[in-house]
Amino acid sequence: MTNRTAFITGASRGIGRACALALSEGGARVVLAARNTAQLEELAGEIRGKGREAFAVTIDMTNADSIQQAFGKTAKEFGSATILVNNAAITKDGLALRMKKDDWEGVLSANLTGSFLAIQQALLPMMRERWGRIINISSVVGEMGNPGQANYVASKAGLIGLTKAIAQEMGSRNITVNAVAPGFIETDMTRNLSQELKDNMIAHAALKRMGQPEEVAAAVRFLASEDAGYITGQVLRVNGGLYM
Repeated sequence: MTNRTAFITGASRGIGRACALALSEGGARVVLAARNTAQLEELAGEIRGKGREAFAVTIDMTNADSIQQAFGKTAKEFGSATILVNNAAITKDGLALRMKKDDWEGVLSANLTGSFLAIQQALLPMMRERWGRIINISSVVGEMGNPGQANYVASKAGLIGLTKAIAQEMGSRNITVNAVAPGFIETDMTRNLSQELKDNMIAHAALKRMGQPEEVAAAVRFLASEDAGYITGQVLRVNGGLYM
C-alpha cells in the first residue's frame, strides 16, 4: 500500500488510532478523521515524527455535510483516498423496551448511515484509480447480539450487510469491501464496563483474554494490502474465539 492514501474515521483513539499507525507503518499516507482535533493533531505529529505523512481533518459522522466537507478538504489539500477504514462509532445503551427513539436514531446515524455516506464520498476516486479498499469495522455483537444494545447491534449487523452489497457492486472495478468484527478489545469504550461483565466476556472467549487494538489493526492492514486483492465481501473476526 506504499503511497496509497488511507482515510480512517474515529482515528483519535482506540482501534482507529491503532489502524492509522499500522497503515502508516505499511507505507500509506494517512488521513486522520474524528471530532477531537487536538488528539488528531497529536497523532499526526507522532506519525510525521517517524518520517511519514499524515493529515488531520475534523468530521462528524452524524452530519452529511461534515462528511462531504472532510473528504473534499482531504482531496484538495492531501489527495484523494483509495483506502477507507470506517471505524467511528458511538454507543447509547439501554433495554429496547425503554430505549428512546433519539438514542436509536443517533447510533444508527453515526455508525451505519455515516459509514455509508463516507463510502459514497470515497468511491469515485477509487473508481478512477480502478483500485480501492474499503474496510468496515463491525463488531462481534453484530453477529451474536447483545442485550441492552439493540441500536448498536443493529448498526454493526447493518455494516456487514452494507459490506456485502457494496462488494458486489464494486467488484468489477477492482474495489474490495470487507468487514472486521472485533470481539472484546481493550479501549476507552470497554474500560467503563463493570468488572463482572468483563470477567464474563473473557470467560466465554477461547483465548481467555481481551484483545488489543493493535490486533484489530493488523487485520485491517492485511485487508488494505495488495495481498488481500482476492478477498471481498468477507467478515474477518478478531474476537479471541468469543464467537465462532
